[in-house]
This record gives sequence, structure tokens and C-alpha cells, in this order.
Amino acid sequence: MSRCAEIERVTKETRIKLSLELDGCGEGTICTSVPFLDHMLNLFARHGLFDLEIEACGDIDIDFHHTVEDIGIVLGEAFKQALADKKGIRRYGQATVPMDETLAAVAVDISGRPFLVYNVRLPKVKIGDFDVELAREFFQAFANHCCLNLHINVMYGDNVHHILEACFKAVARAMDTATQLDPRVQGIMSTKGVL
Repeated sequence: MSRCAEIERVTKETRIKLSLELDGCGEGTICTSVPFLDHMLNLFARHGLFDLEIEACGDIDIDFHHTVEDIGIVLGEAFKQALADKKGIRRYGQATVPMDETLAAVAVDISGRPFLVYNVRLPKVKIGDFDVELAREFFQAFANHCCLNLHINVMYGDNVHHILEACFKAVARAMDTATQLDPRVQGIMSTKGVL
């Protein structure tokens, strides 16, 4: 059973083409016109062992907001599509990832109920040209469109790049666990029989 998705989304603000293979080997080909986001999404692919291709362009002459948020939307939709009826998946995943002085913990529930808890304290700064508050917009869009419950907690950290890198890696690893097929799971991992 192939668990993959291809999505193309075109708006007046952005044009995004994305392909995702859940059972990949961590190959990422990412070109979003937002260099720091490219870096984070390559880490996401590698540490989640997802094969991910993204080609995106947007109104970055205004700022990166629309492009970053819309990529979160499309990535969430791709996971939802690739998971199809969610039969046999573990549903829950968690990961705690260190990055030098930083420690980030993430828990996910592919529940069909979107919710984001984002306990990540960051100063309002830029990494290169990237406004760090856009990371929250990305994760909110991802959680909403994948229909998952996503908790991101940074216990401590000083370097803003390390903090966001730990978050993206932890989300990837938690998603890898949650999306894995478990032969012990018969049908849907819910007493309701539906997610």
C-alpha cells in the first residue's frame, strides 16, 4: 500500500507543488524561496524519514507570511491525504529532541481534531530574512489542515536557530511514530471506530 500524496495549490498569493511519501528514507528536495524554511523542511524530511518535494513561490516581495503559512496548509493536507482512512496507524507520537543548549518536546495525536499548543518563547527577531514568529503560523496551518492535535514545548534554550531546529526535528520524529503502521492495530485506533 503506497502512502503518498501530491498536491498543487494556487492562489493569488502563492503557488505550491508538493509530493510526500510517508514510508520514505528522508529525501528532501525543497525550494520555497524562503531559505530558512527550506533548511527546516529538509530537516523535517530527514528526521521523519519522509520523502518530501516542495516547489513554492509566493509574494515574498511583501514578506514571507503567505508562503510560510500556505506551505503549512499544503503539507498538512498532504499528510491527511496520504493517511487516507488512518487504518492501522499508531495515531500518537512523541519526541524529545536536544539541539545543543535547547530541549524541545513534541506530542501529536492524529485525532481529526485540530489544535496547536505552542509553548515556544522567542524574541521578535529574524534568522536571516525569516521572522521567527512565522514558525508558529506554519505549525498552526499544518495542525489545522492535517486535523491533528500538536503540542510543541521548549523546556529551555537560548539560540533561536537551535530552538526552531529542535522543534522541526521533534515534530518530524513524533509524526513518524504517529503515522507508522502497527500490525497489532485492527482498523482505527479509536473506540469510536473513526478519527
